Amino acid sequence: MVKVKIRSPQWYDGVDNAPHRSYLRAIGLTDEDIARPLVGVLASWSELGPCNYHTLDLVRYVKEGVKEAGGVGLAAPTIVVNDGINMGTPGMRYSLISRDLIADTIEAQFNAHGVDAWVGIGGCDKTQPGIMMAMARLDLPAVYLYGGSAEAGFMGERELTIEDVFEAVGAYVAGKITMEELKRVEELSFPTYGTCQGMFTANTMAMLGEALGLSLLGSASPPATSARRRAYAVASGRAVLKAAELGITPRKVLTYDAFHNAAVALFATAGSTNAILHLIAIAHEAGVKFTLDDFDAISRKVPVIAALRPAGPYAMQDLDRLGGVPRVLKKLYKAGLLRPEALTVEGEPIGKLLERWQPPAVPEAGVLYDVERPYKPYAGIRILRGNLAPDGAVMKVGAAERLRFEGRARVFDGEAEAFKAVAAGEIKPGDVVVIRYEGPRGAPGMPEMLKVTAAIVGAGLGEHVAMITDGRFSGATRGIMVGHVAPEAAVGGPIALVQDGDRIVIDGEGGRLTLDVGEEELKRRRANWTPPPPKYRGGLLAKYAALVQQADKGAVTSPAVH
Repeated sequence: MVKVKIRSPQWYDGVDNAPHRSYLRAIGLTDEDIARPLVGVLASWSELGPCNYHTLDLVRYVKEGVKEAGGVGLAAPTIVVNDGINMGTPGMRYSLISRDLIADTIEAQFNAHGVDAWVGIGGCDKTQPGIMMAMARLDLPAVYLYGGSAEAGFMGERELTIEDVFEAVGAYVAGKITMEELKRVEELSFPTYGTCQGMFTANTMAMLGEALGLSLLGSASPPATSARRRAYAVASGRAVLKAAELGITPRKVLTYDAFHNAAVALFATAGSTNAILHLIAIAHEAGVKFTLDDFDAISRKVPVIAALRPAGPYAMQDLDRLGGVPRVLKKLYKAGLLRPEALTVEGEPIGKLLERWQPPAVPEAGVLYDVERPYKPYAGIRILRGNLAPDGAVMKVGAAERLRFEGRARVFDGEAEAFKAVAAGEIKPGDVVVIRYEGPRGAPGMPEMLKVTAAIVGAGLGEHVAMITDGRFSGATRGIMVGHVAPEAAVGGPIALVQDGDRIVIDGEGGRLTLDVGEEELKRRRANWTPPPPKYRGGLLAKYAALVQQADKGAVTSPAVH
């Protein structure tokens, strides 16, 4: 029975704290309960979408595990912004902001109430990195638990995910399918609660929870509807008190080696480009220097070994049948690509956990490949630099058929105008669609643009048109897409100087992003450029724009990095 009370006595022990104990008695706690470790159980919960719809149910099971280990679980909520629902709407400005808000709300609640340890339950794209950032910031014993992916849909034998719906919109607009066919895809693609089903941002971040050592090994892949999801909830409740007893806190887990392992897993699965942004932000909170240069160096050593959507045809449930994320990590470990001494919340180095883990006797059936005979011989993401992105940009090469593209710029000062052009058939093969003033400060909020990218792919232009933006992409994006361009247009980055017809070269293999315009001409354009006025004068978006850093710094909002 764990008796570790790290800081709750300051709130609840002694004569002076009798009023504080009264509040706990009011919710049913006894003297014996108050004497136990108090464990926060954080749930990102909302009925505004399927990703976090069920997380309150998981809270109950986490609290069971906490009780078994000798603690008392106390539930608390945090907010949710559903990315998929907000694609192409003004609501998408609140997506990335919500990540930092989530970290802030957790800090406020758990620091204000003196919990000794905590378990964080996240579902969709920003709840997960927000919770992990808070774990690093508070540095209390903590375990991350994923809410789980939705089950994939089926239309006949065709496996469907939400990616198919977004791309079907583009296909309908281009006249390639009928309204009835679009409606059928819409109806069948998302049959259960849980997160988006491919190796999109949510499943990418869940996988990285294991690779970082913040989650129990094997806990990322069971679907949200699986009974194993509840079993991992109970186990996470037990594990957090074991971590407390061993003195293991997130900053002991989140070392440089842990981030190295996460980057390897990200590149090997062609995961979401958003993970670059989030890992930098988590590293910032943990006090670890991990930059685009580190990602770039690692990307040159790691091939893609998972045929998961959008880079391949399979969903998270297909990986789960093979044993889930540990099967990927063990392949990378055996190939010498992981740093095995990185500590995990389970109290052992990740190498020892992987040594013991045995995969189920299920053939890999094209879902997974060996490092020596990979699915693709290069990493899923590449870091690009050049005169168009001096501080870096990211390209998801694992989900593209071409690593190099040269074309003429079609410039749009915002996502909405770009989507109108795609829908109107104005984008032609050879065009490089440049969408700017959608960066962290300019939007503000650095919105994702799956609506535009999916429309391009759905129209059959995925390998004939490229896109560059200072905003972000969804993890479901595929095609020749470059995002996170830094510096962004709103602060005078070179992307602000691009004009229609300029020649642009995207070199995914060489890691270059080049605007083929002479220095003198760029100087002339810069002299004529003026910063845009702030889009918001008050409220949350104005606060965010005043604090947010550039994409290469993880778009963190801490003033300490100024």
